[in-house]
Amino acid sequence: MRVAVVGLGLIGGSFALALKDKNIASSVVGVEANANHAQLAVKLGLVDSVLPLNEAVEGADLIALAVPVDAIPQLAIKILNRVTANQVVIDMGSTKEELCEIISQHPARGRFVATHPMWGTEFSGPEAATADSFAGRSVVICESERSDDDALMAVENIYTSLGMSLLKMNPEQHDLHAAYVSHISHITSFILSTTVLEKEREEEAIFNLAGGGFDSTVRLAKSSAKTWIPIFLQNKYNVLDVLREYIHQLSIFRKALEKDDTQTLEDIITRANDIKKVLHKN
Repeated sequence: MRVAVVGLGLIGGSFALALKDKNIASSVVGVEANANHAQLAVKLGLVDSVLPLNEAVEGADLIALAVPVDAIPQLAIKILNRVTANQVVIDMGSTKEELCEIISQHPARGRFVATHPMWGTEFSGPEAATADSFAGRSVVICESERSDDDALMAVENIYTSLGMSLLKMNPEQHDLHAAYVSHISHITSFILSTTVLEKEREEEAIFNLAGGGFDSTVRLAKSSAKTWIPIFLQNKYNVLDVLREYIHQLSIFRKALEKDDTQTLEDIITRANDIKKVLHKN
């Protein structure tokens, strides 16, 4: 299988590396607007070469889009305008509703499979890519019924070969759930970090006093703004809904603390402890 990966950052680079590591692809070419990233991707062995978009698409069996989510819809249209009945296009973005709506009426819609590998780190760029990133993770496939059977089967086989579990959702469900389990985590980390930086002017104090709990909570605050601002904006209404509930829960906690209401505080923490049952039920 000949694969073209458009966008050689964390996700695209890891996907390219994983395909080569598992011998799924006979060749992997990249498309990358950042010249430094392009050179680094080749140097690190993520891809065999970097080509212009049209040339890369023409020679590929599979085209994977791993660019920021605000660029995916129009890029998808551009590529679907060129693909043949034997080529497959996937995206790897964190939002799906807008994308699926934009491509819904395209004559080549069946060659597209909308996917979201549920994995990421706070790091970015080709140097952050790892070959085993997707193993043991889940991948969401949206509107699978809109993809041609052979295209869907090819993509499912690739992700299964990478050790991923397959989940099927419609775009609306995906974006809502992503807001709760992924997007709010990043917002919490960003805001906690800015709160500490605003209130704790002594950087040395932060460094000396911060323990493992703080470090793990703010880990995601190191994530790229170029990646996350488009995600928040594309999924704005779901994120705002989550934020309203999050702020409501913070308000309950604050009021209980102000009133020395130990019972309510204990109830909140005890209920929160139940998350471990959900996360580890399998």
